[in-house]
Amino acid sequence: MALISKKKQVYPINDGLRAYLVQHGREVNIPIHYEELLRYKDSIALYDSKDHDTLWETVFYEQTDREEIHLNVKRIYAILKAGGDMSVMEHLYVDRIDLCIYGNTQPFRIRIVNRINDNFDYFYIKNADASRVYGLELEHLLSPNRINYLVHKNTLIEEHIAGIPGDKFMRLHMHDQHVNPIRLAKEFVKFNERCFVRLLGDMHSANFVIDVTPDFEETHYRIRAIDFDQQSYEGKKSIYLPQYFKENNALIQLGMKYITPESMRQYQREERSLIAFRLKSSHREIEGILKAMEGDVIAPSENVDSLRRDLARHYKNQKFMTCQNMGQILRVSLEQVHR
Repeated sequence: MALISKKKQVYPINDGLRAYLVQHGREVNIPIHYEELLRYKDSIALYDSKDHDTLWETVFYEQTDREEIHLNVKRIYAILKAGGDMSVMEHLYVDRIDLCIYGNTQPFRIRIVNRINDNFDYFYIKNADASRVYGLELEHLLSPNRINYLVHKNTLIEEHIAGIPGDKFMRLHMHDQHVNPIRLAKEFVKFNERCFVRLLGDMHSANFVIDVTPDFEETHYRIRAIDFDQQSYEGKKSIYLPQYFKENNALIQLGMKYITPESMRQYQREERSLIAFRLKSSHREIEGILKAMEGDVIAPSENVDSLRRDLARHYKNQKFMTCQNMGQILRVSLEQVHR
């Protein structure tokens, strides 16, 4: 059963959010914009090593445009990674530019390769959507993860978030003898709580990655969101809880098998305590992004009305019913970590 009601509308960046981005160094001049990458001449489907369609297309540009486009995307990579110092780009080249025609904002993915050792990296150039920008900033401020992104006018630049895609991990790695099921189940509980508190929706298995870090005694897991389009958009409480997506069933069943109700509540309290600490340590930034969101429209009014009713029932807190927009709902949701 599909939880998402319909394809999400793309919202422009308004003056309040733009001012926040300028103040906190996220707004920078870049040499090429999203619209310019749409001038490709041709494209072919991109297949993975097992000959499966990746749903990305590799695009090709006219010879007269290609050199300039490749130079400019390298400059963007230098801005993103090295503060604009092009000297560190000397041995890098643009290996491929891919387009995801099925994405909400139809992102371009740039593959950058070091010609000395063949090491490669990715970054993304997207049509800027206010919901996604709010989601990226809230992830940076409220999660254990730092997020590197930049904005200029209607273009969004995002660093690649490394990890094993959730759907691939569940398909290929869940039964690996080295997987620690208790630690993995615990991390899913904490991820579920993070998403719900900060109202990040649509976290099914294709929209997060699992970062696996072997330690000297145990393996550590971190589940990281990679898609932020559904930040404070949908009207149903369940869409903000990864535990309700059938695509996540393998992780859900792991929790049911290895996590007791008492342990689950403990992990939820731990995560809320960490979020409360981050709220306190980044108070100025949180207040700035909430004020920008409260002055913005990032969801239909019927979604606002539905979500405030759902959360008022869930938390038994009628303050949600006074909220007039998603920014106000998020503010009250974040206040719940102190209860």
